[in-house]
Amino acid sequence: MTKKTHWPPSRTSIEALIFIILFLVFFIPLGARMGGENLLNTIMRTAHGLLLNTVFYLMSITVLTGALSKLMSEFGVVALIGRVLKPLMKPLFNLPGVAALGAIMTFLSDNPAIISLAQDKSFSSYFKKYQLLSLTNFGTAFGMGFVVIVTMISFGQPGGALVGLFGAFCGSIISTRIMQRSCLKSFPELDTPAVDKVVDAEITEGQQGDGKKQSIFLRCLNAILDGGKSGVELGLAIIPGVLVITTMVILVTFGAGPEGYTGAANQGVPILPWLAQKIHWVFEWLFGFGDMRLIAFPMTTLGSVGAALGLLPTFNAEGLLDGNAIAVFTAIGMCWSGFLSTHTAMLDALGFRKAISKALGAHTIAGLAAGIIAHFLYLLISLI
Repeated sequence: MTKKTHWPPSRTSIEALIFIILFLVFFIPLGARMGGENLLNTIMRTAHGLLLNTVFYLMSITVLTGALSKLMSEFGVVALIGRVLKPLMKPLFNLPGVAALGAIMTFLSDNPAIISLAQDKSFSSYFKKYQLLSLTNFGTAFGMGFVVIVTMISFGQPGGALVGLFGAFCGSIISTRIMQRSCLKSFPELDTPAVDKVVDAEITEGQQGDGKKQSIFLRCLNAILDGGKSGVELGLAIIPGVLVITTMVILVTFGAGPEGYTGAANQGVPILPWLAQKIHWVFEWLFGFGDMRLIAFPMTTLGSVGAALGLLPTFNAEGLLDGNAIAVFTAIGMCWSGFLSTHTAMLDALGFRKAISKALGAHTIAGLAAGIIAHFLYLLISLI
């Protein structure tokens, strides 16, 4: 009998082989430099420290901001802010006025909040198709903004955080406009209404019929509890990103301790700063980074802004945080806010995967621009 051969290997086998090779290429040099036992101890202790000192801290912020945002929604503050911002939407973003509500909701929660609005026909009826797709970039630029701002201010740099907020706002304009232009150029058929206009009523938030019949005390209590619960869910959602991504970033960002490699938390091999040092003048001029370890924050933000925030306590302990760093981190952190991990799913939910590469490209440019604007604006303010 002729034996069956398994050549060429299946795609699954090739992927498994590539994964094993990349896994070994990453961890063997680290283990050789740090020692195998020290590497394992550092990974576990770093993750444990991040869970206790960073995740629970961030969760406390998400619970408080979640409760506050729900209160603002329940008592009409969100709707009021949306009406105030409406006149800015068309000239700045080429979006209808109701898009302001999407910015507020993502600012108070996270990127995917814009999709639940976009799938509402009473909301999307105000948009053309290309404008509706650009909501992916528009909403992402404000994702988790409230949490980012509050966290940055907690490190004693409110001025830097506000400058960063302005940088993120500029980045949102750049990202949204580039996305719209790219979509219209490649897909001219998108210059049509997203859906038929089915309602003329003004879109508002927090108009819950049953809630209005309750007393103010009960509405306030329910809003606090519901908002706090959503904050807990958001806090739990960032745990994998903080523990896995931040631990890996720390391993390739920081070096040995004063006594060498001991297996303590936050040790590693400074590969990322070494690579950044090769083109240090770029980061120094564009972002004002004096220490190349700071580049770890924007790199981590690409995947998860929650994980990037987990780096701040370590940076602060190392004396790396100043007003300029906070400004740049806020701008990039808000604008990018983990867009690589959410953009694909968001555009898939909107049913237009063909625009994924355009959305990613536009947002990459916008995040870099946001950080550059924040840096030079901070320098200008410092000189005044």
